[in-house]
Amino acid sequence: MMKLINKAAAGILLSILLTMALTGCQSNGAKSPEAAQSSAENNTPDEQAKGEGASNSTAPASENSEGQSAEAIKEGSMEKEGNVVLKELAFVYNEHTIAISDTANEDQMEQMLGKPDNLKSHTYSAGDGTNMDTLIGFTEKVYTYPGLEIKTISIPEGKQDSIFHIEMTDPKYATVRNIKAGDSLDTLKNAYPEGKLLGDGAPNEEDEFRYEPSNYVDVMSFHIKNAKVESIQIYSLLD
Repeated sequence: MMKLINKAAAGILLSILLTMALTGCQSNGAKSPEAAQSSAENNTPDEQAKGEGASNSTAPASENSEGQSAEAIKEGSMEKEGNVVLKELAFVYNEHTIAISDTANEDQMEQMLGKPDNLKSHTYSAGDGTNMDTLIGFTEKVYTYPGLEIKTISIPEGKQDSIFHIEMTDPKYATVRNIKAGDSLDTLKNAYPEGKLLGDGAPNEEDEFRYEPSNYVDVMSFHIKNAKVESIQIYSLLD
């Protein structure tokens, strides 16, 4: 009788131990497929949020770099949108930089350069004797100052005048590379190594030193006499 009781107790104890072992394995073991799927679904929004956060954090940097590369270069009163040609074809006076293709009406010209000694205005027409048929309807203005002449043009019924010709003979007006009338030919060559003499360039003869950007429309020309800059012309060819 005692043997049967002991066997029964041993069986119960063994059953309890097995139950505890199985419970421990389930708590420490791998998750069931259903639990794993549920966990993945719960984590996905967080992971996506982290991914979107990384993407968004890089976007402003990209936009900033594009904005910097497209930053407009401003000379005078007109934004050049990075146009190096227009940036170079300019002169400086009293901290004002005035360039070819700048818009400049009479008030603006007076603010930058003072009142001109003379101002002429002409609107091209078929019978004006100039034979400038391509400019019929255009209005040209010529501003004359001591040692400086500036020409502007506006399209028919246009509200803005645009500078297309500048001529300087007074040394108080200098190019953006600080070349002015009276400078030596050697100084000019050092400042504009891209330019060239059109003639033989003999020291005691007259010649033209041309700085001509690759567009072949906008030109800076220095008249040389006795190996010095006598005058400077900056102009844009009109069709």
